[in-house]
Amino acid sequence: MGYNYTGWYANKMRTKAKNPAAKEKLLNAAQALILKKGFSATSVDEVCKAAKLTKGSFFHYFKSKDELGKILLKRFCDSSHQLMDGEGCEGTDPLKRLYCYIDCFIKVFSDDKLSRGCLLACFSQESADTYPEIRCMCEEGFEEWTRRIEKDMKSAKEKYAPKASFDPGSLAEYFVALLEGVQILARVKHDKTAIKESLIHFKHYLDVLYRVRR
Repeated sequence: MGYNYTGWYANKMRTKAKNPAAKEKLLNAAQALILKKGFSATSVDEVCKAAKLTKGSFFHYFKSKDELGKILLKRFCDSSHQLMDGEGCEGTDPLKRLYCYIDCFIKVFSDDKLSRGCLLACFSQESADTYPEIRCMCEEGFEEWTRRIEKDMKSAKEKYAPKASFDPGSLAEYFVALLEGVQILARVKHDKTAIKESLIHFKHYLDVLYRVRR
């Protein structure tokens, strides 16, 4: 038998359903905690406490912690794609787009106010054996990053270095591996300058591959 809520409780439920700010608070709190201590070690209670919301609010928006993780991953991947499609990176020259991507990643991953790490890397380290659906989402996320970067690397090779022997697909995978690895190094050293320095080195490496003079 269904329930027909009326009066104060019905108004409360409708208000709650129309409050996207509460869901964002939970997502933001969960992301900060997961980047700090990992997905497995983060509890629903901790997320609610950090967001200053009740467990009832949590389960109003998420069926489980696993669902929260999937939504967080999708949000993170979508925001990364928006970053790569953002202002300054939408031009027609593929090499300039590559340099713009790198500059954007330097800005975002070097600033604690903008990012405290990569959720894809964080989930990947934990999910390989314990969360198969999340592991698949991580794999798809990395593959999409690689495809987008490879496309511009291939176009830049055709334009600037058509006779060069390097493989754009392999180079794109190397860039993703560099980006993820240097974040781990920066976290261990408590020094994010390694991110900027490594990505600047990669830009110089692209100069050599594409025979660009600055």
